[in-house]
Amino acid sequence: MNEAKSGRITSRRGLLSSAGALAASGWIGGLAGGWLLRPGWAHSAGPIKMGIATDITGAIAPSGNADWQVAQFAVEEINKSGGVLGQPIELYLEDTASDPKIAVGNVRRLIQERKVDVVLGGITSAMRQAIKDPIVNRGRTLYIYPQLYEGQECTKNLFCTGPTPAQQCDKLIPYLIKTVGKKRFAMPSANYVWPQLLNKYARKVIEANGGEVVFEEYYPLDQPEYSATISKIKDGKVDCVFNTVIPPGLQSFVKQLYESGFQKDGGALVCVYFDENTYNYLPAREIDGVYSCLDYFQAVDDAFSKKLTAAYSKRFPDTKYLFTAGSAATGMYRGIKFYEAAVKETKGDLHRDAIAAAMDHGVINEGPGGGSAMVPGHLHCKMNMYTAVCKVSADRPSYEIVDKADMVDPREC
Repeated sequence: MNEAKSGRITSRRGLLSSAGALAASGWIGGLAGGWLLRPGWAHSAGPIKMGIATDITGAIAPSGNADWQVAQFAVEEINKSGGVLGQPIELYLEDTASDPKIAVGNVRRLIQERKVDVVLGGITSAMRQAIKDPIVNRGRTLYIYPQLYEGQECTKNLFCTGPTPAQQCDKLIPYLIKTVGKKRFAMPSANYVWPQLLNKYARKVIEANGGEVVFEEYYPLDQPEYSATISKIKDGKVDCVFNTVIPPGLQSFVKQLYESGFQKDGGALVCVYFDENTYNYLPAREIDGVYSCLDYFQAVDDAFSKKLTAAYSKRFPDTKYLFTAGSAATGMYRGIKFYEAAVKETKGDLHRDAIAAAMDHGVINEGPGGGSAMVPGHLHCKMNMYTAVCKVSADRPSYEIVDKADMVDPREC
C-alpha cells in the first residue's frame, strides 16, 4: 500500500472513530460538515453561539479531542447553572484536521454559515496563523487561542489564554541548570514558527544562567530518521535535550533517542508541551524522567482543580483524552470562563468590541492550576506555572511537581 493511500485510510478511520465519540456525547453532525451541540433549553434572544476549531483528526488529534471535550464540559456546566445571564451557549465544532489548508475552509463555515459570536481553538502556531485572518479580519469575530505558544501574537481581538515562553522558560531553565545540573543543551526542532521563536527565547535564558546551546536544528514535521541528530547529541556531550519536535516526527525522534541510551546514561529530555496526554503519543518507558513546565498537571493539589478534573472524568468516564495543559485543554477552559465573565460584564452585549473591552481586564478566581488574570492592554494572562518531572511506576506514568511560580506575567505585547 502506498503512503498516500495509507494516510487517507488512517485519516478516514480517525474520522469515523471521532464521529462516533461525538455522537455518543450528544453532538449532531451536519450534512455539510461540522457538529452542533444544542443546549437543553431555549431563550427568547436565542443562544450564544460559540465555535470550537480543533484537531479532531490528524497527527495532533489526541490533543484536539481533549480540547473539544473540555469545551463541551465547560459549556455544559455553564448551561446547567442557568447559562450566561439566563442565555444558553450553543456549541459548533469544526475539525482543523492538523492541516491548515483544510482548517481555513472549515473555520469559514463557523463564521459565515454558523455566524458564531466567538471562536476558540487552534493548537499549532501554524494553525493559528492560518485561521486567524478568516476569524478576526474577514469575519470580524472574537478569537481566543488556548494553546501554549511562542509569543509575539499581538493582533487586536485575539486573546491568548495559554502559556508564553517567559512563563515556561524563566523558571524551568534555571531549575534545570542550577538544581538538576544540566548545562549542555541541544535543540532538535520542528521547522515552523513555534520552535524557532521559543528556542530564541530559551537560548537567552540558557546562556544567562551559565548554560550552553551545543546545537540547534530544524526538521520537517514528518521526518522519520534522526540518527545524525542523535550522533551529534552523543558526540557533543549534550546532557539536556530541549525538544520541540512535534507529531508525527515526535514518535520517531523520542524512540530513537531512548534507544540510544541517552536517558539511561543520565541525559535529561525536556519538552514544554508534554503532559498527561503525551501517553497517547509515546510509551511510558520513553518519557520516564521527562521535564515539562505548564500551567497545570493532575498532581496539582488544590481543591478546585481536583474537583474540576473529577467532574470531567465523570462526564467522560472512558476517555483516553485527559484534562491537561500541554494539549491546550486548560487554555480552552480558561478562555470559555473569561468569555463568560465578559458577557456578564457587558450585560449580554455580544458585539465583539464590547466583549473585547471586558475581556481585556478579565479575572478568573478559580481554574485548573489556580486563578488567572488578563494583563490589561496585553491580550495575554497571568497564571500559575508548575515545573514537573515524569515518573513511571509499574508502567504507569505520572508527573511529580518539583517547583511552582505564582501568577507569572506573560511578558507579551
